[in-house]
Order: sequence, then structure tokens, then C-alpha cells
Amino acid sequence: MSRRLPPLNALRAFEAAARLLSFTKAADELHVTQAAVSHQIKGLEEWLGVPLFRRVNRGLVLTDAGQTYLPPLREALDLMASATERVIRRDATGTLTISTMPSFAAKWLVLRLGRFQATHPELDVRLHTTSQMVDFNQQDVDVAIRFGSGDWPDLRVERLLNEDIFPVCCPSLLPTLATPADLKKHTLLHDDYIVTWGDWLALAKVDGMDATRGLHFTDSSHTIQAAMEGHGVALARQVLAADDLAAGRLARPFDVALTGLYAYYFVAPTHYFQRPKVKVFREWLFAEVEDYAARMGLPERA
Repeated sequence: MSRRLPPLNALRAFEAAARLLSFTKAADELHVTQAAVSHQIKGLEEWLGVPLFRRVNRGLVLTDAGQTYLPPLREALDLMASATERVIRRDATGTLTISTMPSFAAKWLVLRLGRFQATHPELDVRLHTTSQMVDFNQQDVDVAIRFGSGDWPDLRVERLLNEDIFPVCCPSLLPTLATPADLKKHTLLHDDYIVTWGDWLALAKVDGMDATRGLHFTDSSHTIQAAMEGHGVALARQVLAADDLAAGRLARPFDVALTGLYAYYFVAPTHYFQRPKVKVFREWLFAEVEDYAARMGLPERA
């Protein structure tokens, strides 16, 4: 429905002047000149076709029309101010929805989110896990953490972490893995999301081995879990394996590593980066990543 309304600045000038019964005090409150207030009110009176003020003994009083107009106008402006404050507060509090891959959530982010929640209790974190890139236009998501080449059009993309790729196993298997050739005696665990065992075996100069045999997983965290359970040797992504390596749940039998072709990225539409809750999460996340990468010896971000 079309609404016939006068200019908002004129309404604000009238409400302030009527409440304070002074053009000068209204100008001070609105941070404009007295002449600007006078001009706005004159324009409003012309728009309405009735006078709103009259001068009495060098002071201001409201006309009957002004007295009628002021209460509902003040209520309307209060409602607008309250609605605006709720919208602003909603972006600083409420729910922060983070979309990321199940493997990164399980092996990295969930282990650290408690620290973020402790420092930002005003935010309720909702973790949305999927292997697909989120559609910010269709889904209620604030930020995404993605693994890939960083080529996501129409989005602001910031690199979080690089990583290497290398074999890992449960510590009890270490004595049986003196050289890469000893892998021939073990089951290979495959993460189908990354490069194949064939690439690593070629780099390690291991010949005469079927690089496709073994167990295959579509979720990287399942590959690592199988390695921890002693079901074979996994070709693992460093970021996902680093905490288990540091805790002694996994071991790295060889120093040979492939340089990862992809990286982790912080992703959202450009204007989302101005949201207060996105700002505080981004600041926390990058500080957490910087500390983590330094402790784990991960490759620096390019």
C-alpha cells in the first residue's frame, strides 16, 4: 500500500522542536543549525497546509494542529527507533551460523568453539555441516569455512590455512614401517577428497605397489579415525591430523609430504563482513589459526 508521508527529516525536526519548544534546542539535539530546523518545519507546514507553531512572548507554543500531530508522531518515531535498535542488536547478538565441511568441524573447529563461546556468550553458535558450498542468498548462514582453490565468485574469500599431505598411522604400527616400501605389508586408507596414494608413493619412490587397494572414505575424518583404530595407514591432510598427532593418538612414520593443492578459506558475501557477529568471529578465528599454525608447524598462508 502506498503511503503519503512527509520527509523524515522534517518530522524529526518538528518532533524535537515540539518536545523542547525551541528551534535552537532542537538544532543542538539534531546537530544541525537553527536555520535548518526552521526550514524543515516551514516545509512541513507547507506540506500539511496548516501551521504547527506560533510565537508567543518570544517563545513557541503548539497550535491545535501541532498538539494533535505530536503524540502519534512521537510514538511512530519511537517505534522506528526501537525496531532499528532490535535489528542492530540482532546482528551483534543472537545466532551465528557457520557452515563448514563435516571433517573440518569434527577434527578442528568443534575442538575450539568452546573458547569462542566462552568469550562471546551473547552469541549462540549454530554449526551447519555440509560438503556443498552454501548459497548465501538462499540459506540463513553468516559465514562459511571451505576447503578448495578459493575460487568462489561474488564472495569475499580470505585464506585461513595451507597444509601438506602425508601418511599417518596408529603408534603401534610404527615399528613395522621402517621405510616407505614397508607400506606394501599394510592396508592403505584412502581419503577420496584429496590426491591419491599414487602421487605420494611416486614422490617416495615406492615401486611395484597397487596404489588403489585398501579402504576408501568420502569423509576425511573417517579416514583418520580408521588409522587411529589401527585399520591401516592413511594419507592424511595435515590440518585434520595435527591435533591427533600432537596428542599421540596418531604417528607419522615418514617425513615425505606432498604440498596440498588446496587450502582452507573464510568465505562470505562482502557486506556480511560488516556484521558485528561476523567481525568478532573472524577476529577470533584468525587469531586461533595463527597460534595453531605456529604450534603445529603448518605452512604459512600465502
